[in-house]
Amino acid sequence: MLDELFRGAREDWLARQALVPAAQLERIIADVAAPMDVLAALGPREQVHLIAEIKRKSPSKGELAPISDPVELATAYERGGASIISVLTEGRRFGGSLDDLTKVAQAVHIPVLRKDFLDSEYQILEARAAGADLVLLIMAGLIDERVEILLEFAKSLGMQALVEAHSSEEVDRAVACGADIIGINARDLTTFELDISLFSRLETRIPAGIIKVAESAVVNSQDVTRYREQGADGVLVGEALVTGSDPENRVREFVNP
Repeated sequence: MLDELFRGAREDWLARQALVPAAQLERIIADVAAPMDVLAALGPREQVHLIAEIKRKSPSKGELAPISDPVELATAYERGGASIISVLTEGRRFGGSLDDLTKVAQAVHIPVLRKDFLDSEYQILEARAAGADLVLLIMAGLIDERVEILLEFAKSLGMQALVEAHSSEEVDRAVACGADIIGINARDLTTFELDISLFSRLETRIPAGIIKVAESAVVNSQDVTRYREQGADGVLVGEALVTGSDPENRVREFVNP
């Protein structure tokens, strides 16, 4: 499944590149506000940092929420106390778009993450042109050399990357590649199975000074508290927010359990 997701994302960005070349994106970027300081936004504090996600559907669960107005949802997340907004831009299986990302980035006053299956500098240019402050890089879908190149490219634009891992090997690789933010995803993107104890087993492999983010397996505030007690600086939550009736208060409940 992961190979299929990367393959589809690659087909889509190559098609967009044929219409909007990199040079055109670079001209757009010149007029976009500078990226926010993501490391500061996820800096040490007593409360956990919540990365609140805008996600319409997923391959594992199907349709989650229609989300006709991503800006309304994003601003509710911000009012609730989210530290970062994550926007799914993959369209085939997750129902997202770069248009969602652009609208959200223009509306909120906190950093915005482009969450997609990135394997190219072009996609990072797209993210920055849309106003994103950081991008997702998935270790399971990239060789180390590409991760290092994409990390450096993102930083050259003033951006950061959330580098995602699902095994001890991937965590070690992410550290060696120079990641400043490492996410441990409890969901295996090849099978979509969950391992709720994964973060607690792997987080000790992440050296001090690197921001630790727990991803997936969050249903309620107790799950967020568990991750925090296990050492997470931030927790990325999607489904539990988009399927609820009051996202602002749901975020507030997660940040202040």
